[in-house]
Parts: sequence; structure tokens; C-alpha cells
Amino acid sequence: MRSFKEWTKVVAASAALLVAAPLWGGFVPELGAISVAEAATAGRVTVVGNTRVEPETIAAYIKGAPGRPLSPAQVDESIKALFATGMFSDVQISQSGGRVIVKVVENPVIARVAFEGNDVQSDEMLKGAIELQPRSVLTQGKVESDTQRILELYRRTGRYDATVEPKQVDLGKGRVDLIFQINEGPRTEVSQITFVGNKAYSDYRLSSVISTKESGLFGWIKTSDTYTPEKLSADQEALRRFYFNVCY
Repeated sequence: MRSFKEWTKVVAASAALLVAAPLWGGFVPELGAISVAEAATAGRVTVVGNTRVEPETIAAYIKGAPGRPLSPAQVDESIKALFATGMFSDVQISQSGGRVIVKVVENPVIARVAFEGNDVQSDEMLKGAIELQPRSVLTQGKVESDTQRILELYRRTGRYDATVEPKQVDLGKGRVDLIFQINEGPRTEVSQITFVGNKAYSDYRLSSVISTKESGLFGWIKTSDTYTPEKLSADQEALRRFYFNVCY
């Protein structure tokens, strides 16, 4: 039978548990339950919508002290941190009863990258120009960036009217095929070259200095009549060097 002193210790311990109960949302642990430190962190974050990314990985990006409500600034910072991973197309964070609820929409994984409508540029050349590859995570930003890379590749060959339309084919289970629909368009040809201000040298002499030529009857079999900003800059430099050398 317990003495009065022993019963006093039991009552004191029970009172301590009741005082600590609000820390656990009103739950009073029984004998052998988890500790206060464990209760503050275990199951604090509930993740909804994830299929590939582990909930522990997502929870690691949540800012703030364990067991305490997130401030608006911490919610905003957590959302930005999760978006920055590139793994999600949508992130929402809410709080209920001391629990943080993270709802995510994962970006799909690319199963295949394909090109349609390309003839001048090969599939291998186009694949080497883009960042997205099979088994990589698709993000809208990377799709837009790769679209611009393909357009730049065509512009460097004088095809300024080329268009690129990216398409996604949903394969289910978070997988997609990424297809770039391409219209290469015609080359931008130089129909006429005119020199203005030249007196010491004729147009014919100056035209022999530059690499760009006028398009003619057989322009379709040559590329010297193709306009690009790089060729124009090179021709300007060639003319400058020509005059510098003959004058000095």
C-alpha cells in the first residue's frame, strides 16, 4: 500500500501532465507515449497530392519552429522554397489545429522528347540544343527556355520565320511525352547589296571583300546569300579592315 508521500508524488506528476497538455493540442499521453520533443515534430506536416516526392522531403522545406503556427512570411517563404526545387507546378499551404497542411501538384517526368516538322535541322542537332531530356522533370519555364533555344538555332541559319509549338502528351502516372512541333520556314535571303559613300572603290570591289552575296537564280543551292546578324557584323569588320590596310 502506497504511503501519503508516494501519493503526493503521483498527484504532482498528474498535475504536470495536465499543464503540459495544451502543448499537444489537448492530448494527454498515456504511460509509454512519445516524449514532448517527439510530439512537437512527429506528424506536424501533412502532405497531400505527392506521388513521387517523399513527404519527409517536402516537410524539410517548411520554415518555422516545430510545433508553432507559421507566420504569413514563413508560409510565403516555404512556398517559394518548394517552387524553387522545380518539382512542383502548384503548392498551397494551410494550417488547421496546429497542423501544417501542404497540398502539392507534382511536375510530370518526361518519358520521350520528339520533334515534328523539322527537315533542315536533324533530331540530334535539336536534342543537343535543348536542356530537357527523357527522365527529367518538366517545368513550364524549361519548356519556354528550350523553345527559345530551338528558335535561336534556326535564326542562326537565317530562318527568322521559324515557329516552334511545344506539346505534351499525358501518359498517366505523372509521365508525359514532350513534342516540339516545328515549322522551319524559308531562309531570309539577301536580294540586293548596296554600298553608300564609297568613292575610291567601286561596289564590285567592295562586294569581293564581304562574304555575303546577293541571291540569284541558283540561290537555293548556296548559303552565302543567307542573312544573319553575325554575318553582317563580320562583313562590317571586313570592310573596316580593308580600308585600314589600304590607307596605312
